[in-house]
Amino acid sequence: MKKHFLFLKVSILLLMFTTTCNKPLTLSKSTGMPYEIAVTMNKEIWEGEAGIAIRADLESEVPGLPQSEPSFRIMYATAENFNTLLTYVRNILIVKVDNKMYTTVNLLYEANRWAKDQAVVTLNAPDTQSVANYLNSHTNELTRFFTKIEKNRAIAALETDYSLSVSDTLKKKLDVLMNIPSEMIFTGRQRGKDFFWASNNARSGRVDVIVYSFPYTDSQTFTADYLIAKRDSVLKMNMPGAFPDSYMATETLATVDYSAITVRNKYCGVLRGLWKMVGDMMGGPFVSHVRLDEENNRIVVAEGFVYAPETNKRNYIRRIEAALYTLRLPGEFDQPAAEPLKINIKANQTIE
Repeated sequence: MKKHFLFLKVSILLLMFTTTCNKPLTLSKSTGMPYEIAVTMNKEIWEGEAGIAIRADLESEVPGLPQSEPSFRIMYATAENFNTLLTYVRNILIVKVDNKMYTTVNLLYEANRWAKDQAVVTLNAPDTQSVANYLNSHTNELTRFFTKIEKNRAIAALETDYSLSVSDTLKKKLDVLMNIPSEMIFTGRQRGKDFFWASNNARSGRVDVIVYSFPYTDSQTFTADYLIAKRDSVLKMNMPGAFPDSYMATETLATVDYSAITVRNKYCGVLRGLWKMVGDMMGGPFVSHVRLDEENNRIVVAEGFVYAPETNKRNYIRRIEAALYTLRLPGEFDQPAAEPLKINIKANQTIE
């Protein structure tokens, strides 16, 4: 009887051990700040033409900022020094050069390889010249890829981390939904009827969101000239400065970029540039999403802008830009707030 009981206890312990061992290990959360990336390769590759091309890509200028800022902050390590700590970084680029294993350049993407919410890209090539040639002919491919990954992280975070009260106010005023970041409050200072303004009111790193609408009457609406003129007229009425006759306007001495993207399977115009305060010394970057509300035959513009003269502005403007992707027009209210940007790849497959 005792032998039988002992055998049963041992069997149960073995079963528990086997079950535990067969369970997948729980991954730790990835580390690092947004727009940081760990890059690992041999030192001679890093110091040569291939390394120069990689740095030119990942440190390319962020568009639409008043001063030069790199797209990513690079943390370099040799293959030998790429230790356990670095494997937890949120963005990782691994470069492998071997003419016996590879005949052409290919890039492979792995999600959550060593940590949760992690993106790892491995660039394989037969020689260093192939790496340089590939990156020189695929301008900023790495930056575009990792920037989308970072934006998707920020968009996903806004699914739950947002101000319900401020978003409800926007719904009541303009009949649109948008997940306004949780640190923002409704200003209530706008003059126009179809205008909404929220801000974090921060002394350092101020970020604001405005949403406004106007009737759709002109086929030329989705052009840079039309949208800049409309933006300036709306802001002059609704965004007064601290001094008499001061107001917000578009800085036309700097480049204002207009491009088209697809949001919720529909056309969206993107306006990106600098704003200024006429009659004052304030200014900074802005980005706008411009969409057609077909149900109400109106244009809806959602914009984020930043005032942070004392610091870099890349992370501020990119975080608020992520909020613009949560904008939902009438007919889209049942859609998830977090619609991720399309990466066009699957795990362990070549980046397109």
